Amino acid sequence: MSKLENKKIAIIATDGFEQSELFSPLEALKKAGAKVDIISLKPGEIQGVEHGEKGKSAKVDQEIEHADIGEFSGILIPGGLYNPDALRQNERVLSFVRGAFERKLPVASICHGPQVLISAGVVTGRKMTGYPSIQKDLENAGATVSDEEVVVDQGLVTSRSPDDLEAFNKKIVEEFCEGKHDRQAKSIAA
Repeated sequence: MSKLENKKIAIIATDGFEQSELFSPLEALKKAGAKVDIISLKPGEIQGVEHGEKGKSAKVDQEIEHADIGEFSGILIPGGLYNPDALRQNERVLSFVRGAFERKLPVASICHGPQVLISAGVVTGRKMTGYPSIQKDLENAGATVSDEEVVVDQGLVTSRSPDDLEAFNKKIVEEFCEGKHDRQAKSIAA
């Protein structure tokens, strides 16, 4: 049996996602046996970028309007400049993220992706990292930030950039295998 067999992971992304931060973890999760759905703000395909230039697109499996967090064993939020900015303005996305924390599910985010977690109000008291330009935002939102390639805090996995993908992918598979973490629910802002 594969490590993540019988686990379904949601990747939440929209146009402007950094392609390596979606496709590399997607491949790692599938290789470990997970079923992975890409959930977005719209149906069809979403456009990736590679360091600001147009990149590969990804097929959307579900629209966020129809996604039920109860069907998933964890979520992943890739970065990119535009992807998190659009996601964090969508209340349905924020509710989906808070639902993952309420259910104590593992959550992973890389680069600018943790901005979505800030907007969802789930970073207070958590150990995290992110792209250097958002580390102060994470601190201001109540997280304890360290500038490391990957930071794991009771089911919450964060990394800084595509350079950290090898370490990030290893840890997300590990945390998604472990399953629920009691600390997740305690970080939701009242």
